[in-house]
Amino acid sequence: MALQETIGTINSLVWGPAMLALILGTGLYLSIGLRGIPLRKVGYGFRQLFKGQKGSGEGDISPFNALMTSLSATIGTGNIVGVATAVGIGGPGALFWMWCTALVGMATKYGEAVLAVEYRETDELGKKVGGPMYYIRNGLGQKWAWLGFLFALFGAIAGFGIGNTVQANSVADALNSSFAIPEQVSGLLMMVLVGLVLLGGIQRIASVAGKLVPLMTVFYLVATLIILLLNLGAIPAAIVLVIKSAFSPVAAGGGFAGASIMLALRMGVARGVFSNEAGLGSAPIAHAAAETDSPVRQGTIAMLGTFIDTLVICTMTGLVLIITGAWNSGEQGAALTTLAFSTVLPYGDKLVSICLLLFAFSSLLGWSYYGERCAEYLLGVKVIVPFRILWVLAIYVGATRELSEVWGIADILNGLMAIPNLIGLLLLSPIIFKLTKDYFDTSSSID
Repeated sequence: MALQETIGTINSLVWGPAMLALILGTGLYLSIGLRGIPLRKVGYGFRQLFKGQKGSGEGDISPFNALMTSLSATIGTGNIVGVATAVGIGGPGALFWMWCTALVGMATKYGEAVLAVEYRETDELGKKVGGPMYYIRNGLGQKWAWLGFLFALFGAIAGFGIGNTVQANSVADALNSSFAIPEQVSGLLMMVLVGLVLLGGIQRIASVAGKLVPLMTVFYLVATLIILLLNLGAIPAAIVLVIKSAFSPVAAGGGFAGASIMLALRMGVARGVFSNEAGLGSAPIAHAAAETDSPVRQGTIAMLGTFIDTLVICTMTGLVLIITGAWNSGEQGAALTTLAFSTVLPYGDKLVSICLLLFAFSSLLGWSYYGERCAEYLLGVKVIVPFRILWVLAIYVGATRELSEVWGIADILNGLMAIPNLIGLLLLSPIIFKLTKDYFDTSSSID
């Protein structure tokens, strides 16, 4: 109990008003500075994404697979468990703040990818590497190198929370409740599967993500779409409830404990960032490996990750929780989403478990690459093999730990990781604005 209280206290400090203002403020500032380009160029981003699998320019993976790798990390338990946690604790209004986080987060994700490609390097193994630690050091100079070091340190550690133990924990919990599979068995199985993929490095991770992410996303969206279509008449009222609850306290009722406006805001932003990772600085690590000759072009592809993750997938999950009435049942996490699906679909609990398994497995792969690159920045290429071994072992630990502890620690690590990245983004924003203006002012760059 003392540990949970300590985690809760630190969590409240890290995710207090200052962090919410920094995340939303950075995204809003970039959106204004970019003159709304991330929102106005969504169609352009999709055209660039589907131009072809092969990119133009140096890199290790195609632009498409770079996005799929970043989506493999973001489309995880945050879309199922995270949304349920936000709405179950913060009320329907939390979904509204997730939307706000995503709208400004598209500019943040765009800026991160632009800088990642602009300041990427080639490591000793001939691989393209980049991310906040590189664009902070190379873009701001050696006097800011300590900030890049902090990001890499927090990122290497944070991966074991957001991308490893949380994912493994959610899968083990869901498989145990739906199929009576012991957590230890789930942990061992995930260890073996992830280990086999990691042996092939970024190329194999990207190849698996390029096939798995589209399939699992369509599978989940079809299931949620069926529920929404069967309750089509309830959707307008659900949307009104979301907006109303964002600006007024929600009274306790049913199993719901009640929520203040601040609680809805905090849960919405924290879970929104956990889900789409805009501002954390994780996704640009994958985009830095893309075969591209244009930072801006890759940036327009990168911002689609936030659009797909939160504005599409999280929204559909949230609406299912609300229209089925499950949100005020008192259930939490995966159990809440399972309840919502089971009230409408036969074998809804089994379906949620399968989706959790696929989503979490993909996140384990994507985040292994992020953590590995952060560790390499700190200790060099010699750390790659030991890191992969440690990563696989941590899966079992996460599968057998308490959910509340794992989620709380993951939230803290997310916040610590975001701070140096957001500072770097703000200081390097003139570069983002200039590269964007030069690109879109050149008529030959536009299809």
